[in-house]
Amino acid sequence: MILLLGGTGETALFAETLTAAGYGVLISTATEIPLAIGTHPGIQRRAGSLEEDGLRAIIESRGIRAIVDATHPYAGQVRKMARQVAERMEIPYLTYIRPTAIQESESIFFAANHEEAAGVACSFGVPIFLTIGSKNLRPYVEQSKKAGLKLVVRILAERGSLEACRSAGVAEEFIVTGRGPFSVEENRAVIRKFNSGVLVTKESGIAGGFPDKIEAARLEKCQVVVVQRPDQKFSDAFENFADLLEAVRAKVPVKTSSTL
Repeated sequence: MILLLGGTGETALFAETLTAAGYGVLISTATEIPLAIGTHPGIQRRAGSLEEDGLRAIIESRGIRAIVDATHPYAGQVRKMARQVAERMEIPYLTYIRPTAIQESESIFFAANHEEAAGVACSFGVPIFLTIGSKNLRPYVEQSKKAGLKLVVRILAERGSLEACRSAGVAEEFIVTGRGPFSVEENRAVIRKFNSGVLVTKESGIAGGFPDKIEAARLEKCQVVVVQRPDQKFSDAFENFADLLEAVRAKVPVKTSSTL
């Protein structure tokens, strides 16, 4: 069985591709994010955050033969932990990295981390539209309050995300909920509604709606601050799932259905 660490929009497709190739698949996601996987007999699923001990237990109890990591490009700590556990337990670890969608543009400001991004965003002195999720809100909240700037946050309509906003001090009227990717017009609508002059985002690739955010910002004459991806330059990392599948086949021979 292959352990597929997922949570992005590609997860269901990757699971189906692996099962079509003859593998049993256990999908692991941090939340109960809806996945269009139907009732395929070769696909199982679990949800909840994973620490090292929990991952080791799953590998041992489920007979995991390899880890395919398709988590978000910014899930650096999860990727590092999964890779280390796979090495220690002597099973293959392969990861899919969404291809970058960044094109050279003078209108994009890059930041190495969220603290830096918050400082850059606040430096323009205009309302901020934050599209980085709910895990790293505090530096933006703190710096925008000091600067007296309105901060609008778009998050998933999930209890954990809403609680993170409230805990960080985001005003209820400035919380926008929804599940992306969002179209150019959907992004423009939020920018116009709150008169935002800066959009802060992650480089989540085409599948994550990054180009549509950039285009919406351009049309609305909105500055863009991009938090750069963590370093992911290591072996067995692929930007093409077909190449990743070939690597899985080479490292993990398909067994018969009775031994998946």
